[in-house]
Formats: sequence, structure tokens, C-alpha cells
Amino acid sequence: MPAPLRPRPAPAVELLPKIIMGVDPGTQIMGYALIEVRGQRVDVLCYDVINMKALGSNHAVKLKRIFDRMLELIDEYLPDELAIEAPFFGVNVQSMLKLGRAQGVAIAAALSRQIPYVEYAPTKVKQSVTGSGAATKEQVAHMLRQTLTLPPAAQASTFLDATDALAVALCHHYQKGNAAGASGGKSWGKFLAENPERLGASTATKANKTTRTASVKGKSIPK
Repeated sequence: MPAPLRPRPAPAVELLPKIIMGVDPGTQIMGYALIEVRGQRVDVLCYDVINMKALGSNHAVKLKRIFDRMLELIDEYLPDELAIEAPFFGVNVQSMLKLGRAQGVAIAAALSRQIPYVEYAPTKVKQSVTGSGAATKEQVAHMLRQTLTLPPAAQASTFLDATDALAVALCHHYQKGNAAGASGGKSWGKFLAENPERLGASTATKANKTTRTASVKGKSIPK
């Protein structure tokens, strides 16, 4: 009698794919990026901006645009975690207030889908990607283009907010997600498990997503 087949071991947790959404908040231009991480492999799913310059001066309209677009991206890419840059404290109080609202709306969109979020200071993000907390936006973008193969994007090449958002997502990856969940919430996977009616619409997106990925080049990314 042939020996019974042994069950295959479950894949190591660190090799399971994780999708991280990075956001660089803004009231005129908001950068976003989504990466898929499997072990040390990083695939850039997309990176681009939400351009709100044509929406005029009505701040409420811009906030609604941020919320709606965030939900579209979340429903398309199904991120497990959100990494968002903390506002930079400047001298203009009104600008800080508006920026804080934009950040809050982006976070609210993630929490509405039960996705945990983590904030990172701008200096932390720059140091994680370039090794210097005083790096410029241009230096951050240059390092990302040197170490990643970036997919084409309509406006990403024009606005550095897109590469800033990608840097936020990578910063979270480098932290190994240790801070994820500190804000509460559940993963998107758990949400789907509790809401199976969402699974049908989401599965097709997951299956076709690999056609939009771009792999890390054959060299390590500096931490």
C-alpha cells in the first residue's frame, strides 16, 4: 500500500504577499502609490497623483474627491495597510488646517474599509529611502528610479508627490509593518471574510493585477 501523501506545509508568513498603500497628503496634489511585497521582493503596482487644481477653491469639493478616489483605489487594489505621511508643520496655520483635513479624509477612507494605518514623519521617510532625513524630493525620486522599475503613469513624472507617496509605502515596508495595527482596524482580507458578497467583484481585480506590476531590479534597495 502506498504511503499516504503528506500535506504540504503552509507558506511562511513573511512570504505571503502584502499590499501597502502609501499616501503623500495634499490639498492641490495628493500622491498615492501601491506596492506588493513578498519577502524581500517589491512590485510597484501603481503610483500617481490626485490632481485637484482644476476643482477651484472649494475645499469641501476637494475633500470629497480625495475620499472618493481613495475608495476607488482601495476597492481596486485591496491594500492590507495604509502608510501616510504626517503633515509638515509650517508657519501657515490655514494651510496646516487644510492639509490635516486632507490627511484625515484619506485615513477615514481606509478605516471605512477596515484598513489599519500608520503615520510616518517626512524625515523618517527620507531617511528610510535615501539614508538622509534631509534629502530633497528630487533626491528621493532619483533613488527610487535607480532601485525600482516604475510603471508608466499619466502625471507621476510631472509631480514629485507620486514618488513621495511611493517612498512612504517603502518606508512602511522597511519597518516590517511593526507599527501596523496601532491605529486599530482590521486587514482588508478580514473584511472580505466577513463580507463575502464583496469577494466576487474583488477576485477578478486580484487575478489581473499582475499585468500592472513592475519588479525590483536585480539589486538590493538600500535601507
